[in-house]
Parts: sequence; structure tokens; C-alpha cells
Amino acid sequence: MSENIITIKVSTDENHVPTDIVWSAESGDIKSRQAKAMSLAMWDEKDGTSMNMDLWTKDMSVDEMKRFVCDSMMTLASTLETATSDKGHAEAMRGFTSELAKRIGIIDANDEGVEENPTKSE
Repeated sequence: MSENIITIKVSTDENHVPTDIVWSAESGDIKSRQAKAMSLAMWDEKDGTSMNMDLWTKDMSVDEMKRFVCDSMMTLASTLETATSDKGHAEAMRGFTSELAKRIGIIDANDEGVEENPTKSE
């Protein structure tokens, strides 16, 4: 059995507000990658609930946060479909997320929807 190690380093200010998030993933050959926000969810089998950690840095703009949330929701829709083969409810999530993205100004009202895991140039 192989192990994969993912590290997340969060620097905070004197008020414990994140100022820097850096992550690395050995198996993915990712080293010291900067991030402005993260959302980590894990299923706690013992309690039968999800454990969540959401962090964002001081310099994350409101528009970036809105986009991050919508992108994350689209990813969750894909996770639901892949894990359960429940295409109908995954499509419902995508439809809701696209509507939300239009309402909060992430996409134009005439656009089809939020791209799932859009490719961004660096």
C-alpha cells in the first residue's frame, strides 16, 4: 500500500487571521503552491457527520470568494454523480449553482453556467 502526503501550511496574523496558505502534494509533484482559500471536508465515520475547515487569506477578494464557492459547488456536484451515479441530483446541483452564480454576478445572465474546474492560466 502506498501513502500520499499532502501538507498545508497556514500563516496567521496576531488575530489568527490567515495571511498565507501554502500546500504541497508529493505524489502530484506540487511544491509550495500558494492559495488564497481552502475548503477541506472529511467524513467522520464515528459521528456520522462531516468535519469541515474553511480558510481564506486577508487578500482574497469578495468576487474571488464568490467564484471559489461556486466552483466548489460544481465540484461537489461531480463528486455526488461519480460516487453515487445520481446524475439527476447532480444536475440539479449544477443548475442551482449556475443560477446562484448569475444572481451574485459571477457569470452573465446569458451565459450557460459556471465551468466545472475551469482551466486558469497562471
